Amino acid sequence: MRSASILLFVLSLLAAACGGAKDNTSDKEKGANKDFSVEQATTKKPEYGGDLTYAIEADPGGGTAGFCLPEAQLAISGMVVSRTFYDTLTIPNDDGGYSPWLAESVTPNATYDSWDIKVREGVTFHDGSKLDAEVVKMNFDAFRGKLPARKPVLFLLIFQNIADVVVKDPMTVTVTTKTPWPAFPAYLWSNARFAISAKAQLESTDCASKIIGTGPFKYKEYVQGDHVSGLRNENYWAKADNGDQLPYLDSITLKVVIEGMQRVSGLESGALNVIHVSGGSEIRRVREMAEAGRKQLLESDKFGEVSYALLNVKKPPFDNINARLAVAHGLDRQDIINKSEDGVQNRADGPFSKGSVGYLEDPGFPEYDIAKAKEYLAKYKEETGKDLEVTVGHTPDAGVTKTANLVREQAEAFGVKVNLQPIEQGSLINTALGGNFEALLWRNHPGGDPDTQYVWWHSGMITNFSGINDAQIDADLDQGRVETDPEKRKALYEDLNRQFAKNAYNVWNWFTLWAIGFDTKVHNILGPKLPDGSAPSSGLANAHSMAGLWMEK
Repeated sequence: MRSASILLFVLSLLAAACGGAKDNTSDKEKGANKDFSVEQATTKKPEYGGDLTYAIEADPGGGTAGFCLPEAQLAISGMVVSRTFYDTLTIPNDDGGYSPWLAESVTPNATYDSWDIKVREGVTFHDGSKLDAEVVKMNFDAFRGKLPARKPVLFLLIFQNIADVVVKDPMTVTVTTKTPWPAFPAYLWSNARFAISAKAQLESTDCASKIIGTGPFKYKEYVQGDHVSGLRNENYWAKADNGDQLPYLDSITLKVVIEGMQRVSGLESGALNVIHVSGGSEIRRVREMAEAGRKQLLESDKFGEVSYALLNVKKPPFDNINARLAVAHGLDRQDIINKSEDGVQNRADGPFSKGSVGYLEDPGFPEYDIAKAKEYLAKYKEETGKDLEVTVGHTPDAGVTKTANLVREQAEAFGVKVNLQPIEQGSLINTALGGNFEALLWRNHPGGDPDTQYVWWHSGMITNFSGINDAQIDADLDQGRVETDPEKRKALYEDLNRQFAKNAYNVWNWFTLWAIGFDTKVHNILGPKLPDGSAPSSGLANAHSMAGLWMEK
């Protein structure tokens, strides 16, 4: 039953990539697509007022958990909701670290196994209750399965290294961990998922629909499949860079528009003020509008997710390294990007995107080489007596299906028979968790501290879907978790990156590029400077701040 619950939670965390049209970028130009941003400068003073409509890619309230954060399924659209109505204790900055947000400070002891979290004075929830140490402890308890009313799933794994949480004083919580845990501030962010809810929501039988946070907007309504809306939180604690009380907008409506091109068309017509997209052809079209001065655009794969072929190394054929190396060498991944993603995505050779600890420009992943692919195919047949045949599972989305067909065409051209198996997304996750697959098209691992990938790759975790059982990777993960020296941690995760490449446990495709298209009268997408003076993160894989948005009248 626990496995079944976990698959329901991870359903929205893991998605296969989208598709597009053709471009002519060469293999040598891998990584040549820089972040393409067009934001028009304005000398106008930010204005209060305005009702903004922001199009998101999916219904964020799906599933029985809805918006009850300890149990909720937050993919990118849910993260937009989280950053609209809630706040987290820490928040990513543009240096790749984590700055205090609802927390005034996060202070470790000398051995990094005890952390004092001091929360800000004067912050109130939307129901008027006060933020203090007691409610922060209650949130930890809810996410750790220690609050009877809440039944979390994935966070039982994520927070299993926490030994105890106690109230030290009215505004300070002390968290004791089982091991030194220098990455702990990253977990106080957890990709906008560990946001702080009011006591009344956490204890409510209507937790899934009773949104009570401290965020810039107060919950107004949710219409399933259509929108979530909120009104200005006049008592919001955060200030703009110029000292203005935030937020500026009167209201915000998060409009569900599932098809990417419909979002783009809505932005073009003016029906939508802001959209997010990640498909290559959609991004290309918004770029054209931005270059013409009709719209604005921010895009980034910094701290981003990676799209890839998830290989099951516990069973044939990919329990044989020759099969893995044959496919890794035989697929022209840049050509797949050009034809399925309009050439806008940057090819990935490892799991860590730019800005993340452990990122390497060249970790040694097998280069496209048909001769080597055929050499490994021959070795595979010599060892097994079989020709290589692979079943590739993928969601039936048109873009993903296009990518799957390109994989099949290329693989069969160098001697691998590929059977495509369309699987609905919910069943796809079930298939992965049960290990009943050979290869799946996949997307996961948003950037930040690489310790946050522990649950996906360590051999002791049931969410290690590939079934990787590599002593060196386990050692890198275990040592990286407790290592306090930044350079030593960096070396450990770089080694992990090389281990993935050497053994071809997965076939990496591209770092998912997220783009925010917005009207020329909309400003300040990334939000204000953080309280410690840091710039907010320019990564978009976990949405962005909603607090500083303003519109010209």
